[in-house]
Amino acid sequence: MPNPLVRRSFFDDFFNDVAPGFFVRPLHGDSLPRASQIRIDVKEDKDAYTVEAEVPGVAKEDIQVSIDGSVVTLSAEIKQQDSAADGEKVLRTERYYGSVSRSFQLPQDIDQAAAKARYENGVLMLTLPKKQASGMQTLTIE
Repeated sequence: MPNPLVRRSFFDDFFNDVAPGFFVRPLHGDSLPRASQIRIDVKEDKDAYTVEAEVPGVAKEDIQVSIDGSVVTLSAEIKQQDSAADGEKVLRTERYYGSVSRSFQLPQDIDQAAAKARYENGVLMLTLPKKQASGMQTLTIE
């Protein structure tokens, strides 16, 4: 079922579905994935949040995770690698390059020192322990 929140025109549907490849796209410059295309799953237990983010086709060294209180930012730099052997000519490539990032806020601050990240098969897995509340504090009135 089509998403009613996405605005598309009849001509977009026609040229994408009925006549794909009707228009020739440039060799480079396909659009970068939108931040919303970094798909995430967030789970919570009593001690930590677990985040799984899909970041396919990106080297582990090109992914950065930043934590500021309860805000988590995922950034990835995607690099285009062109190579052609002698006598070979690249006619079309659909790879893109650039950077993309996504931020989201969790309900509680994260213990940055205990946070862990692992990247395997295009999925970034984060274990983000909750920062323990210091409890109630009573102030002395002067």
